[in-house]
Amino acid sequence: MASGGLVSSSTGTMGRSLVLIMLAVMAFSRCIICMATPVEERSLLETGEFTLDSVRQSLTGQEDTIVYRLIERAKFPLNSRLYDQKYELVPGSPVTLIQFLFKQTEIVQAKAGRYLNPEETPFFPENLPPSVIQDRTYPVFLHPPASSVNVNNIIWDVYFNKFLPLLVKPGDDGNYAATSASDIELLQALSRRIHYGKFVAEVKYREAPHEYEPLIRAKDRNALMNLLTFKKQEEMVMRRVEKKGMVFGQYVSLNDTESTGKYKIDPSLVSQLYEKWVMPLTKDVEVEYLLKRLDGEQKQVP
Repeated sequence: MASGGLVSSSTGTMGRSLVLIMLAVMAFSRCIICMATPVEERSLLETGEFTLDSVRQSLTGQEDTIVYRLIERAKFPLNSRLYDQKYELVPGSPVTLIQFLFKQTEIVQAKAGRYLNPEETPFFPENLPPSVIQDRTYPVFLHPPASSVNVNNIIWDVYFNKFLPLLVKPGDDGNYAATSASDIELLQALSRRIHYGKFVAEVKYREAPHEYEPLIRAKDRNALMNLLTFKKQEEMVMRRVEKKGMVFGQYVSLNDTESTGKYKIDPSLVSQLYEKWVMPLTKDVEVEYLLKRLDGEQKQVP
């Protein structure tokens, strides 16, 4: 009897803890979305002015959000219990706590219409509920058969298994609510930036369809990748995001002459993130999009 009562009490406590964590995640996410997302990132679909320059301007604005969220996540240690199912932080479920919280967050955001926006790509698209907002529409710019490209499974793997251990210190402070909120917001920002490759690809295709169509019909991935790659542009992006890591991550003092030379995150890590993962994955999205760009279109007969 005593044992049974203890299990019941423990389960109830865990249930209440999960509810509190969910409330914290949603409240924290709402604050981040309101305060940290630049206006420039939301204006492109509203204006409908899709050019290579306007898309690049949006990508530049998204860099700010990513750097700020890197700094936010670096406040906490790894907190690996969030990501390991063996700890069974979600009783009766085979998923990790971060998976559980992420799915629940996306369900709430789907109801609020987040995924009506073609700039947003869910990590767990299965069985998302419809939006309760029925009158929100966006201009159709992407080619519908190609707009479904989704590499979030790769982003998830890279983030947790390769990048996160480089960003944060080892350890566990038990602050799982704020840590998971930071993970979710950072992953969504990275996903948004990487999947913007669909818009980049559409703009480039419309500017020079005669260059892309033969390669698309030939399914020549390497040739498409070469056509999409601009080394000088990539090097400029790497230098810019590293500088943003220095500027945004500096410790501010009232003594203007005081400089410790230390930053909240390693600025070179921001450049490494873009060089090794963000830009290559963006180009992968561009290639996958282009390979589907002619789907549903009738081939013109000469």
